[in-house]
Amino acid sequence: MAWSLLMKIFSGKSVAWFAVAFALLVVVFGAFVRLSNAGLSCPDWPTCYGKATWPKHDHEISAANEAFPERQFESHKAWREQVHRILAGGLILTTFGLTFWAWRRDRRIAAVMTAASVLIVFQALLGMWTVTWKLKPIVVMAHLVGGLSTFCLLVYAALRLTLAPGGRVDTDPLRRMAIVGIALVALQIALGGWTSANYAALACGTDFPTCLGQWWPPTDFREAFVLWRGIGVNYEGGVLDADARTAIQLVHRIGAIVVAGHLIGVAVVALRRRFGAWGIAILAALGVQIALGVSNVHFGLPLPVATAHSAGASVLLFVLFAFVVRLRRAA
Repeated sequence: MAWSLLMKIFSGKSVAWFAVAFALLVVVFGAFVRLSNAGLSCPDWPTCYGKATWPKHDHEISAANEAFPERQFESHKAWREQVHRILAGGLILTTFGLTFWAWRRDRRIAAVMTAASVLIVFQALLGMWTVTWKLKPIVVMAHLVGGLSTFCLLVYAALRLTLAPGGRVDTDPLRRMAIVGIALVALQIALGGWTSANYAALACGTDFPTCLGQWWPPTDFREAFVLWRGIGVNYEGGVLDADARTAIQLVHRIGAIVVAGHLIGVAVVALRRRFGAWGIAILAALGVQIALGVSNVHFGLPLPVATAHSAGASVLLFVLFAFVVRLRRAA
């Protein structure tokens, strides 16, 4: 009986959903680290001031400050960065374990989990480059997108192991709409990562829907989207001028309008096609995400709201992925 209970607890489906929850934790905690300006609080990698955890005692802090005079130790930030690295390491091991299980026990998700394993190794490299290249925006954005891509692959694997086939319904047009919705949300997340990496979240001040008291203030789109500026620059705090940051913020807002319009369309069609619960779920996730985005601007980017906004993007992707997999089974 005990063996049966253990097999049930550690079944592939259970581990897959554990990996999904773990990935969500890592993504959200990473957003918390980034938004609290703790991304460079450990100047070395993978250690933190030469330690597997972080300096805690006075003599360790003194040694850390002496070894890294250009980056004085800040205890309230360093633990955040190193805990995020430790969590990411745990997720890597979980993903590898689930991949091994899939190749031995369930080939339906083996290819997906292999892709997740390859991607998560690249994620580790991006995490290293985030530190060594001093918060280079293209790397920070790629790190965010890669984390959410890993999360989506794990979600897909868990759903494939969980959802049973449904009735035969003509869902091909709706499924295509939902897939387009996923692509638009992914692009909007990338824009959000670019906005955050370039410290452009408050480029419009606390004005909404206007920006700096205008509908279209001065902008510099040419400088706003230069992806590569070389290595050796410290990007902490941002290097762009006000007009370039304003351009980034405006593009992010326009993207939000496009995404919202399309997802409302997906939800309406879902409601008409007897997928009412899914349509309501999409509208609810979208509504919360819009409210959090507006609150970010209106309240001046408070850390809890900004972190919740990043979590909301993951939840919205989860709902859309679950809907696409459900439609695949229904078709």
